Amino acid sequence: MNKELLGVDIGGTNFKIGRVKNSIIEEEIFVGVNISATEEETIDTLLKSIDSLINSDIHMIGVGVPGVVDPIAGIIYDIQNIPVWKEIPLKEILQRRYNLPVFINNDANCFALGEKIFGKGRDYENFVGLSIGTGLGMGIIINNQLYNGVLCGAGEIGMLCYKDSIIENYASSFFFSTNYDRSAKELNEMAEKGDTLALKAFDEFGQHLGEAVKDVLYMYAPEAIILGGSISKAYPYFKNAIQSSLESFAYQKQIENLKIELSDQSALPILGAAALCLEKLNNPLLTK
Repeated sequence: MNKELLGVDIGGTNFKIGRVKNSIIEEEIFVGVNISATEEETIDTLLKSIDSLINSDIHMIGVGVPGVVDPIAGIIYDIQNIPVWKEIPLKEILQRRYNLPVFINNDANCFALGEKIFGKGRDYENFVGLSIGTGLGMGIIINNQLYNGVLCGAGEIGMLCYKDSIIENYASSFFFSTNYDRSAKELNEMAEKGDTLALKAFDEFGQHLGEAVKDVLYMYAPEAIILGGSISKAYPYFKNAIQSSLESFAYQKQIENLKIELSDQSALPILGAAALCLEKLNNPLLTK
């Protein structure tokens, strides 16, 4: 890659923006999101943040969004962390301001695509990326291509019915705050010190996440599952619980061939957004 790209991640608490060239983030900034601000104010904050990094070397802009997105029209229909963003034509806004091609997708899809281009997904033709953090998101790569579904809705595994609710409430940060009144980060720090309560929490969490993994296997039978997101950092404390859950999977031969990988790309939110641009460069018919 010799073109310079701009990756924009609309995160839960920050806008993360970086200039990417040759698979390296050359410069990046994090700007806080004020969730009580108006639609116009938050868009203005985003634009001023991009203004501070963009230059004449930038050829394209990629944006990852945690919500429902029309990737063709570039319209954001719903985004949980910015409640006032209900139907935002972000692609049109950015293209009009910067006169550059803009590509927008769901952040979980960006995670999977970023792994495919920059990370451990390069070794697989068919895999899913599970992003475990505030929620539980999934991106799907089939035959080396990102599968979006309608309005980027494919892979919403967190919304599957589970127990008395949905799987996201048991396999994301909600599980820890609801059942242990602590954050996953706090419990991870406790687990590192051998705290019994924290170890128990992650064991239970891993059992629930293992059930989600079995759903993924039944639906897609991927070569690999790549774990990312903030809670994936605690993987050593719930790895065995996932494996225990998989013992009841119906097709054990499939388990023998499955690889569960841990993302080692800390900057993937920005790289994943930039990967949207590279997907179009490598597949010129998709730019129509």
